[in-house]
Amino acid sequence: MNHEHVLIKATRLIDGTGRKVLKEPAVLIKGSKIVSVDTKQSFSITDTSNINIIEYPGKTIMPGLIDCHVHLISLGDGRAGDDLNLLPDEILTLQAAKNAKMHLQSGVTTVRDCGAKNQTTFMLRKSAEMGITVTPKLLLTGRPIAIVGGHLSYFGSPATGPDECRAEVRKLVKEGADFIKVTATGGSTRTSFRHHASFTKEELTAITDEVHKFDKHVVAHCASSEGIENALDAKVDTIVHCMHIERDGTFKYNKELTKRIVDQGVYVNPTLHAIRHQVWHLENLKNTKGLSEKEDIDYQSLIDIYSSHTKLVSRMKDEGVTLVAGSDSAWLNYKMGEFPHELEAMNSIGLSEMEVIKSATLDSARSCQIDAQTGSIEKNKLADIIIIDGDPTKDISAMWKINEVFKDGEIVTGNK
Repeated sequence: MNHEHVLIKATRLIDGTGRKVLKEPAVLIKGSKIVSVDTKQSFSITDTSNINIIEYPGKTIMPGLIDCHVHLISLGDGRAGDDLNLLPDEILTLQAAKNAKMHLQSGVTTVRDCGAKNQTTFMLRKSAEMGITVTPKLLLTGRPIAIVGGHLSYFGSPATGPDECRAEVRKLVKEGADFIKVTATGGSTRTSFRHHASFTKEELTAITDEVHKFDKHVVAHCASSEGIENALDAKVDTIVHCMHIERDGTFKYNKELTKRIVDQGVYVNPTLHAIRHQVWHLENLKNTKGLSEKEDIDYQSLIDIYSSHTKLVSRMKDEGVTLVAGSDSAWLNYKMGEFPHELEAMNSIGLSEMEVIKSATLDSARSCQIDAQTGSIEKNKLADIIIIDGDPTKDISAMWKINEVFKDGEIVTGNK
């Protein structure tokens, strides 16, 4: 029998807004939308014949998680992006489908993909729309915009000068981009200069101006203070990594840049576990096979980088920056389906459990400009809901214990 409504009951509800936990909740769903959020005691309806009632005793109702920084085509097997790029587009699209499903099953109902090769993620979305594969909601940039030889330039959208930058934005919007990712500094790409600014301020401003004309948003990769300053001058919407590093690679906290981030309302995705997972990987190698001289140097360097970055991110948080949760998986060895690692890392630097949850739900939705549709459990929003076995407001590691996943009001857990 097909029911018109679904009523979900549990022991507690976290709505994603930061408000206190609601005890003995009852969430009524009709189709893809939330109709009401109440308590079991207050909820009343005379005719239950058209309601499918699902009870989750001892469990927590939460909004579906929003990972605002993924790379769906990556294998998570340690290979650099330069080598990933050598794989055929067809293989990368299949990998993206596998990764998307893994993330969905782990409770992530929306992903913002921050850069892929050619048409790969656009083809993934087309296959999802055709019912060929099951994915979270996909927010796509397609190809990130980079300078020639710059970070992620191998994915297919290098641009030089303001005119080319505007043209590249227009191409991506035409192809279906939901937002634009720009690499404002170098990164892991071998031909890039990691801690140097890439685009000029004029080029970056041309990109953001063009994107904002289409009422879309800009996400900027910034691995240095110089890149952060340029991104802020250009009025980007979200900064990822946001590393306070000088051109020579030394960490130096810039309080003025943090103040500008707060004043301009820019979101920061610090990608903490993206560094920590590399430390863990090399630590595991050290304990099993042993490290080469180069690997040992990298290991010690990454420990220092993680320590410095976490201290700086903690300061930014204390000074009012809104941190949003994004994993940067499946880059290098960071596999998809492991988003709770990022949540645990954010908790470890001083965010409360409730602050971490909000960073991965409503605040992440705001960074993605989709908070009117999802990100919290409220009337008229989409029924993107997860059921947790435990109470993550007391122990964030409960986020690993996914019991059920609803996307648009439909159970997708175990979907084949």
